Amino acid sequence: MSFESVEKFEKEIAAFFGAPCAIATDCCTHAIELCLRHQDIKSIVIPKRTYLSVPMLANKLNIELKWKDEQWADYYYIEGTNIIDAAVFWKQNSYVSKTFMCLSFQFRKHLSLGRGGMILLDDLHVAQELKKMSYDGRIPNIPWRDQNINLMGYHYYMTPETAALGLKKLPDAINTKPKQWTIFDWPDLTEMEIFK
Repeated sequence: MSFESVEKFEKEIAAFFGAPCAIATDCCTHAIELCLRHQDIKSIVIPKRTYLSVPMLANKLNIELKWKDEQWADYYYIEGTNIIDAAVFWKQNSYVSKTFMCLSFQFRKHLSLGRGGMILLDDLHVAQELKKMSYDGRIPNIPWRDQNINLMGYHYYMTPETAALGLKKLPDAINTKPKQWTIFDWPDLTEMEIFK
């Protein structure tokens, strides 16, 4: 296994969604986190019904959290940003221009890899920065000792093994109709003790 399988998987997912660039990560939550960090976001507004790791990012990153009632389907914007939580979304040629669409390959998702995520975007320079951020601030495939690291990194990269599995399972995912999620697949997080 090598980094080439990660690059190939990124290209295949970008092509399916119609995105110019894709950056593989170890999970969707970390994909969102990298985007929030890159843009230095200070406040987020998210739906009351979503996965709980998203609002937990507010505490982790020391940013303000606000809730909203939203009848979202397929994906939602983190309000006030161009970051999209598209963890349950699977549709060909559906990339939204000038956004950071964050995907999930967690075991319950349409392309089920056990773990994994992806950031779809259309800015090559930012893509290169996010790639370095996901790889401990370094350029992949070059020994880190030979680099002058100039960007904070977070060890959020996708492993070659996960990417290879993604490449193997991708044709079936493309040819299979995805589950249609609704907001009622998630509870109202504001009722949980941790968020009160």
